[in-house]
Amino acid sequence: MSGALRRFNFKWFNDYLDWLEYSVFSDAAFCLPCYLFKDEDIHQRGRDVFSSREFRSWNKKDRFGIHKCKDLMRQSQSIQTALDKQSSQAKMEYRIHLIASIKVVRFLLGQGMSFRGHDEGISSSNKGNFLELLRYHTEICDEDVATILRKAQKNNQLTSPTVQKEIIHACAIEIAKVIIKDLNGDYFSRFIGILHVRDTSASSLKESIASLLAQHSLSVSYIREQCYDGASNMQGQFNGLKALIQRENRSAHSVHCFSHQLQLTLVGISKKCDEVAGVVNLVSIVLNVVGASFKRRDELQDAQILKVQKALEVGDLQTGRGQNQELGLARPSNTRWGSHFKSFVNFILLFDLIIDVLDTVGMDAKSSDERWKARGFLDACLKFEFVFMLHFMKNILSITNKLNAALQRKEQDIVNATLIVGVAKKRLQTTRDTGWDSLIDDVSAFCIKHDIEIPRFDSFYVFRGKSRQKVVEYTVLHHYRVEVFYKVIDWQLQELNNQFNEVTSDLLHGVACLSPSQSFANFDIEKIMRLAALYPDDFTEYDLVELHCQLENYIVDVGSEDKRFSSLNGIGDLSKKLVETKKHFVYFHVYQLIRFSLLLPVATASVERAFSAMKFIKTDLRNRMEDGFLNDCLITFKERDVFVCISDDDIMTTFQNMKTCREQLD
Repeated sequence: MSGALRRFNFKWFNDYLDWLEYSVFSDAAFCLPCYLFKDEDIHQRGRDVFSSREFRSWNKKDRFGIHKCKDLMRQSQSIQTALDKQSSQAKMEYRIHLIASIKVVRFLLGQGMSFRGHDEGISSSNKGNFLELLRYHTEICDEDVATILRKAQKNNQLTSPTVQKEIIHACAIEIAKVIIKDLNGDYFSRFIGILHVRDTSASSLKESIASLLAQHSLSVSYIREQCYDGASNMQGQFNGLKALIQRENRSAHSVHCFSHQLQLTLVGISKKCDEVAGVVNLVSIVLNVVGASFKRRDELQDAQILKVQKALEVGDLQTGRGQNQELGLARPSNTRWGSHFKSFVNFILLFDLIIDVLDTVGMDAKSSDERWKARGFLDACLKFEFVFMLHFMKNILSITNKLNAALQRKEQDIVNATLIVGVAKKRLQTTRDTGWDSLIDDVSAFCIKHDIEIPRFDSFYVFRGKSRQKVVEYTVLHHYRVEVFYKVIDWQLQELNNQFNEVTSDLLHGVACLSPSQSFANFDIEKIMRLAALYPDDFTEYDLVELHCQLENYIVDVGSEDKRFSSLNGIGDLSKKLVETKKHFVYFHVYQLIRFSLLLPVATASVERAFSAMKFIKTDLRNRMEDGFLNDCLITFKERDVFVCISDDDIMTTFQNMKTCREQLD
């Protein structure tokens, strides 16, 4: 209508309900999506008339039909789509960061290496193993992945010490899950944790063990073997930890680690014989003096090189791969098996060089105290008594050292262990009967070579110090042969019998009868039945009757009929062969006894190895590790064969479930 006032018609809302808005204040129409979310890249007819500019052309209603806001009404341009796209990108980046951190953690755990550095600041040239290895991992990744790792936000890098420990804990949890799953009612030896206890009483230790087992849905009733050191709170006959567990579980037998017992025999002899204690202490002290400084070590090394060169020139030594190696100063220790033997051997081989170093220290040391000590040690080393005891103990320990090395083999079983102990005893007895003359010849030749005075063996023996006034009625020969040589060997045999008294028990004899060696030559049904009776929780009276019948058929089958069992070497091979031939289903009671026999820890140092692993984990630079962190690191380090079979996805899942506020992966 000509001349009439035009205005917004509210009926237009019905036609353009999705986007049309009207401002009463501005008396203008707008497109709400375009006004709020229009992007510069979105092009349409009408340009920005419905967004930043007001629309007042009321006589041009057709403009509404032309606009329609198609771009912003599309699903690909919606707010939810933009948020989902951003969320998917964040999830992908989070997953890449987490996988990179997990891979670095797995490598460091497997090698027992530390994680953090002394200075992890931006300007530091060495930020520690974790951050440096993560940087190297970034450099060798694909370019797209490397870009994501480099451009990560500081609060989303997953590199903090807390995150590192949580990933480590997730690894330990997964290892424990696999071990418990593999257990499945069976019995085997695995490392599941270490506990820090303040109260070391037997009852407190038992409660701690029960608590650890309960964490993995196990109980004391699952224990079939125990292995402890010789402490009274462990091995006590009535109130020790071993006894307390056996009261609750009669099948939890304890057999002391053979290799540990062997070391205790030397400690026991040292407490009985002053001469043995003297040579052990003197060797240890002298080696500490000689190796007290790098200068003295260098002098000793140079002297060794010169000695070898001269020997090669005159033809006393031959060249060859692995020959004429440098000898170290191995200090003896009661907890390092075989260290005494190595110390005595090296002391003999380096005797003249050690004497030279002591002589130099006695003359050139800065303090008078060091000079007098060095001269005293020098005089003691140049005595016949010291040389005799040095060679004598070297011969004794050469026998027990071979036994010690055999007992520490991982594949060693209890049958071979008992046989090796018997061999060591026979060799000691042979040395006692026929080894005196060869020992005296070696000692005399050594003394002549190094200008050490040899006493007259037919003269009366005289004690040193105030004891010189004591009159003895035996000669020097009697003293060294009877009072030292015979007594020390007798004490060694006695200590071996005391420490290895389990070899006469029904437990070990029963296990020995199961051995397939020499076509089951040691097989004895009655001894095996006594062995089964030691496990009352596993063999009922009816089971024992069945076992007896199975043993009668078993020995005929595997002992003579089935030739596949004719060349087996140990119980471990027997167990594998029974499973391969499916006969463990036929003779299931016999197979159960064999499995119990394999659990006996007497032939290996598996328990001690668990503590030795702590040397790699808890070093001087990591001496303030928390108990939980130390436990997780030990589990992953000790059970590396299980750890390598666990996938990164399983570790990620456990890590995600540990806290609810993490970025989501799915």
